Amino acid sequence: MLSIISPAMRLIEIPMAFLQKTLGLKNPAWLFLLPNLILFLMFAIFPVVLNLVYSVTGSDAILLSERPYVGMENFEALASCANHFDPNTCNQDIFWRAVHNTFWFVLLQVGLMVGFSLVTALILNRKIRARGFFRSVFFFPVLLSPVVVALIWKWILQRDGVLNAALEGLGYESFNWLLDVHWAFGWSVFLSIWAHMGFYTLILLAGLQAIPRDVYEAAMMDRATPFRAFTRITLPLLMPTMLVVLVLALIKGVQTFEEVYAFTGGGPGSATTLLIQYIYDTGFAGAPRLFGLASAASVLLALVLIVLTALQLWVNRRNVNE
Repeated sequence: MLSIISPAMRLIEIPMAFLQKTLGLKNPAWLFLLPNLILFLMFAIFPVVLNLVYSVTGSDAILLSERPYVGMENFEALASCANHFDPNTCNQDIFWRAVHNTFWFVLLQVGLMVGFSLVTALILNRKIRARGFFRSVFFFPVLLSPVVVALIWKWILQRDGVLNAALEGLGYESFNWLLDVHWAFGWSVFLSIWAHMGFYTLILLAGLQAIPRDVYEAAMMDRATPFRAFTRITLPLLMPTMLVVLVLALIKGVQTFEEVYAFTGGGPGSATTLLIQYIYDTGFAGAPRLFGLASAASVLLALVLIVLTALQLWVNRRNVNE
């Protein structure tokens, strides 16, 4: 085997030595990075630039040569409102309903998910029977596809689903869970928490296990109550991890699309329509396809995500400095 590999490597060494001599000692690194850079430019940078161009053009044509320049008209159309807290007074009322839905969705989902994840991590960090099994159970939904998760719960909650069958078996009337505005939104929040809570529980569990045990032993020697140990030791030492979890959950919550779209389709009406779905419906699923309006909405969403990402980087830098 070596008799075959060695001559082959010598053949490769000849052009590489020539390139190194021609380009210098440091420049060959860019030669190896060039394929990845080309792919990054094609599938990351170019779509972003193209999206910005589409956001300042109009009509439903796909080709840029057929799209007239309209400046900031798409952004003005999105922002045009008599009262931004009342979507009915807005020019693009569905957009502002999606904004309101996303705000409340993120507020409820992130708040409840971080709280449940913390409680779950605290329980799973204790010496309980079958601890490894329960850790696997809580993390299992994270491994499932969002669409699979949505279809499972849709099967449970539909009119002739498992939940209504159980209620009828207990003597209660069945209920259209997904056709009621408030219940559909509440179940969407629950679905998202169920699907993603295991990931944040795992992060918090790692943070809890990083806390030195001798700190708790010192607290026990001082006869500190469990509540006092939690508020004075666990929470302060876990706070850097909590901040990272909070920022990650915020970014993920704003980007929610697949599970809610497969679960309710944005309905009933527009009760569960989130920002990403509005962009998808406006640019691809609607008629006519308003690419400019969808691109403008995605630019505004990108600005929100940039702020959240900057917040995460600031939190990480602060944790490193501490």
